[in-house]
Amino acid sequence: MDRYHAMRVFVRIAETGGFAEAARQLHMSPPAVTRAVAALEDLIGARLLTRTTRAVKLTEAGARYLEDCRHILAAIEEAEAAAAGSYATPTGVLTVTSSVLFGQIYIMPLMTEFLDLHPQVTGRMLLLDRVVNMVDEGVDVAIRIGHLPDSSYSAIRVGSVRRVICAAPDYIEARGLPQHPGDLADHRIIAATSAWTSLEWRFGAKAEIAVTVKPALFSNSNEAAIGAARSGWGLTRALSYQIGPDLIEGRLQIVLEDFEQPPLPVNIVHPDGRNASAKVRAFIDFARDRLRANRVFN
Repeated sequence: MDRYHAMRVFVRIAETGGFAEAARQLHMSPPAVTRAVAALEDLIGARLLTRTTRAVKLTEAGARYLEDCRHILAAIEEAEAAAAGSYATPTGVLTVTSSVLFGQIYIMPLMTEFLDLHPQVTGRMLLLDRVVNMVDEGVDVAIRIGHLPDSSYSAIRVGSVRRVICAAPDYIEARGLPQHPGDLADHRIIAATSAWTSLEWRFGAKAEIAVTVKPALFSNSNEAAIGAARSGWGLTRALSYQIGPDLIEGRLQIVLEDFEQPPLPVNIVHPDGRNASAKVRAFIDFARDRLRANRVFN
């Protein structure tokens, strides 16, 4: 049995969810695909897949083996690329993840510019307001905001962002400038529930000042809450990158700066360390320089 070939078949079945589709993509017959998996299971001595009338599912052993297979196949591909002299040339699919609004404003333009420079790379953007498991979801690079947990991943700091209160100049002119967090009780508050569900807003270097706000408007969209503040309707709370263009162009201004909490770091994270492929290394170098040059983060 060609174990390398059998691993490729197994991974493709797991990714497509079916023997027939895996056979089609691999240009094999369905019986050949079935025989490859059966031989692999016999070699390992464990069942990797269970088949029902509707789907193919991984067993517990199969789920563990799938991740090992992905690492092994990726290592083989890297070794082959290095031997062929293409390791220095960015190629293949590059998957990058970040939060939705950050990705829309800052990372998508970086991705399109990077792809123009490297036409042999195909980009895949995964914009989600949650932390993804990079290995499980096949992510090459993540842009993370906030303090990172201890892990084996490599992280490169590219700047920081602040938690701020902002309003349009017209609103401040009409309603006055709050001088202390306690003054928020006298202002119209727009709360973005997707960002912070708590109505207890904290201020100060050690978050020692707590103010319970009573919003006049709730929104499950950060962008919509910022838009309402931009229109002059009230005050809202956001991360500084979310209002970067508005600050630069004067549509919004920050209030209560003297009471802000410490800034949050922005990092480029990747799981491959020194073994990162050419596409990953090239994108990290490119994004690092662009993000560090952006005054919104620095």
